[in-house]
Order: sequence, then C-alpha cells, then structure tokens
Amino acid sequence: MKKTDLTGLAAFVAIAQERSFRRAAALLGVTPPTLSHTLRELEAQVGIRLLNRTTRNVSPTEAGKHLLAGLTPAFTDIATALESLNTFRDTPRGVVRINAPRTAIQQAIAPRLEELARDYPGITLEIVADEGFVNIVEHGFDAGIRLGEDIQNDMRAVRISPDLRLAIVATPEYFQRHGRPHHPEDLVEHRCIGWRKASSGERYKWKFQKGENVLSVSVEGPLVLDDAYLMRQAALAHVGIAFAFEQDVAGHLASGRLERVLDDWCPPFPGFFLYYPNRRNHSVALTTVINLLRYPGLRAEQAAKQKPT
Repeated sequence: MKKTDLTGLAAFVAIAQERSFRRAAALLGVTPPTLSHTLRELEAQVGIRLLNRTTRNVSPTEAGKHLLAGLTPAFTDIATALESLNTFRDTPRGVVRINAPRTAIQQAIAPRLEELARDYPGITLEIVADEGFVNIVEHGFDAGIRLGEDIQNDMRAVRISPDLRLAIVATPEYFQRHGRPHHPEDLVEHRCIGWRKASSGERYKWKFQKGENVLSVSVEGPLVLDDAYLMRQAALAHVGIAFAFEQDVAGHLASGRLERVLDDWCPPFPGFFLYYPNRRNHSVALTTVINLLRYPGLRAEQAAKQKPT
C-alpha cells in the first residue's frame, strides 16, 4: 500500500470513533468534504466498504469494526510515542479538552488562565461550557469538572476548589410581597426558580441539612432553568427565590440587591473536582493542567481539621 494510506487510516479511525464526518473533520483540522474524499480513496484501495452512511448516522460495517479493532491499539501506540517527545522539550505542548459547567470555569479555571498562558505557551486549553453530565471519553474530552458527588467511580479525581455553600436568595422586594421562609418546608408555599438537570431531565430537589436533620424539598414556581447565571438573573428580576453558590452572589448580598434566608440550613460541602479516565498513560499537557488547577489549600484544610483543639 502507498505511504499516503496512513492518512486514510487515521481518517477512518476518527470517523468510526466519532460516528460523524463533521466531528471527525473538526478533530483532524480538515473539512468534511476533504475527509469524505480521503475515506473513499481508502475504501477503493482496500476494495471493501468500511462505513455505513445515512443522512443522520455513520457507523462501521462488520469489516470496518474488524479494521478499527486492529488499528486502535496501533494509533494509540503512535500517539504515545509522539507524546513521549514532550520529555525533550523545555515546556509541554498539546491540546487539553475539558468539559465543565460555567460556574466551575469561572471559579476554578479562569483565575489560572494567565499563569497557564504565561508559563506553558505550548498548551492549548479547549473548554466547553456544559451544564449536563457527558461521557468525556465518548465525546473526546481529556477531562471534566463536576461536583464531587457527581463523579463516576471509574474516574480519577483531583480537587480544584475549596468547600462550597449554597445560598437561598431573593430580592428584598420579593420578601416584602411574599414573606420570608423560616424553614426549608416553607419553600413549597413560595415562588421558587427551579433547576432541571440537563443530562437527565430530572428536576433538582433542593437539599438542606441542619445537624442530623437532612431534607430534600421539591419546589414549584414560574420558571425552570438549567443555567446558574440565568437563575441569578431571574432572582434579581424579582421572579422568585433561587439557590446559588455563595461565592456567585456575594456581591449582590453585600450591595443589598439580594437577601439570604435559611442560612443555617446550608452547610459547606466538597467543591469542584477535575476528573479524567483511570488510565496509566496521560499526556504531559494534561498532567500539567491537572497540577496547575489542583486546589492548593486542600492540604492546609486537612491539617486544620486534624489539629487537636
């Protein structure tokens, strides 16, 4: 076979794994028509159809599945060999793709962007803001960021934020018209801004804890969203009561635009974690980003908790 066949094989692997010409083309940095032409040339060379194509779906044929199974380890070895060249560079290079909710991006990633760009100019950080919970492996991400309770067991996780607290907030005007809840169960009588999980479609039950008492409250109201920023904006527009991360509404609380209730029912909880596949080999670029985002105060917090009183 000709030397150019490696390009065709790489194109086939990308399309078969992504199940999409468009996504595979974006991954390889070419146009979909170019990728389609490359695949047709490969199929002509091997003399057999490798992919089934419809207007909506792309999937490997039985022959394509057989070829993909043989090529995947080989291309993994090639990627590993190329990645090993990073040990000979002064600074690592590569693309790191991260899927994360907007709040985590604002709190944990944005403050470190200047340092990343300054100290590691060879690393390209590609961030996709997503409030849902995606399979990072299937969607081609190197890592994801979520709250600790949402991370799958087969992933490795590194803490990247301090403890967080929720704040139950509304405007002074809302509380003047509707009164203030004094217990979480009072929320069922109020206009609350709901949150629906984008990944499952499930309406989130507001969770509270005070000592040994743990409650989950199903709230109702005029608006249901899947974006934390929009929830805060709706609360500021007097729509109803919202929950938010304490840090995200600190300025509004200080200015008096929002007021807080049920503070004693909102204890701290573990914050955001960066998670990634539990594999032995990771790119130097990913390892660098992990170390950069790792929460520096974790050891200090643990030491403080263990210190005898």
